[in-house]
Amino acid sequence: MLTPGDPAPDFTAVDDAGRLVRLADFRGRPVVLYFYPKDHTPGCTAEACHFRDRYADLEALGAVVLGVSPDLPATHRRFRQWHRLPFRLISDPDRRLAAAYGVRRDLPVIGRFVPLLDRVTFVIGPDGRVLDVLRGIPASRHAEKALEVLRAQLGR
Repeated sequence: MLTPGDPAPDFTAVDDAGRLVRLADFRGRPVVLYFYPKDHTPGCTAEACHFRDRYADLEALGAVVLGVSPDLPATHRRFRQWHRLPFRLISDPDRRLAAAYGVRRDLPVIGRFVPLLDRVTFVIGPDGRVLDVLRGIPASRHAEKALEVLRAQLGR
């Protein structure tokens, strides 16, 4: 698991529109990268909507918001449209991105392992280093906590 001060792993992935997204493309800007288990579930919907509702405040600080789950781009597209999400959703079906950030865990179920994603938000500074890792808090608090971290770190 990454900790504050660690360099955020770069990645190339596909978003809900089928476009490539690279973390390196946002160098010079803070990034809020949040991992969530699944589109269209109650907790994940609440989290996404809270990021939507705080998006203008995050954007005013220059931040980019990116959501990541194993769902496919088409599912992300419906989820994004249904809830009017103004930020991009990244597809991670093989969970490689989740593994790079240390948020993938394998749950033993009846003699096999089911890969799951933990709900974790990484606040990444303009220099590409992790400013904070938000885990173990309610889904409805991730957006507000990310905003608090950015305000404290950026002095705004």
